[in-house]
Amino acid sequence: MNYSELVVAVSDYTENTFPTVNMNMFIAQAETRIYNAVQIPALRKNVTGTTTLGNTYLSAPSDFLAAYEIAVIDPTTSEYTYLLNKDVSFIREAYPINTVAKRGKPKYYAIFGPTVTSSVISTELSFILGPTPDVSYSVEFHYFYYPESIVTASTTWLGDNYDPVLLYGTLVEAYTYMKGEQDMITLYNTKFGETLIQLKRLGDGLERQDAYRSGQVRIAVT
Repeated sequence: MNYSELVVAVSDYTENTFPTVNMNMFIAQAETRIYNAVQIPALRKNVTGTTTLGNTYLSAPSDFLAAYEIAVIDPTTSEYTYLLNKDVSFIREAYPINTVAKRGKPKYYAIFGPTVTSSVISTELSFILGPTPDVSYSVEFHYFYYPESIVTASTTWLGDNYDPVLLYGTLVEAYTYMKGEQDMITLYNTKFGETLIQLKRLGDGLERQDAYRSGQVRIAVT
């Protein structure tokens, strides 16, 4: 289901034609709810970056929402070292002094807060590393982000692979906006919940296992 098909379907179901700005809002809200309920692989992103010698901080990608894992790569051996997530207070206490003697290959990271440039606080986040890098390390970063909305992309993984959850999620938002009949809102919410469960089976279940390691899916015979 692409964007145009979704708009037509929502209009047909609700027997209403919405202004484009409203329809786009309904769809975007539905996508956000879905993406925060099920961790499908389409929400994972992989980027590379570089630490700076003597700099305790590392800027997060602009579309960063949550970390899956961060690894630093040794410039000499190309060895990957995956960092452990800690609190800022732990890193501050463990590595209180940023001197040449105290620097080394980072072992820990924490979300520090918004990036500050020239006393201006941005909306982007940054990480604090411990210990402070002793050289410039390449960084490989896997993280959770919101993929481009079907509103602007026209087609998305969700629309192509499991459109019922997108349809019913949008219908919930649209019919709530209409202040529709309670029984229909309940119906759409129920259908949305059912499709979320099915998507969760795919995203958090089938796509995280295989028959070799986990065995084939079986239904118990009584």
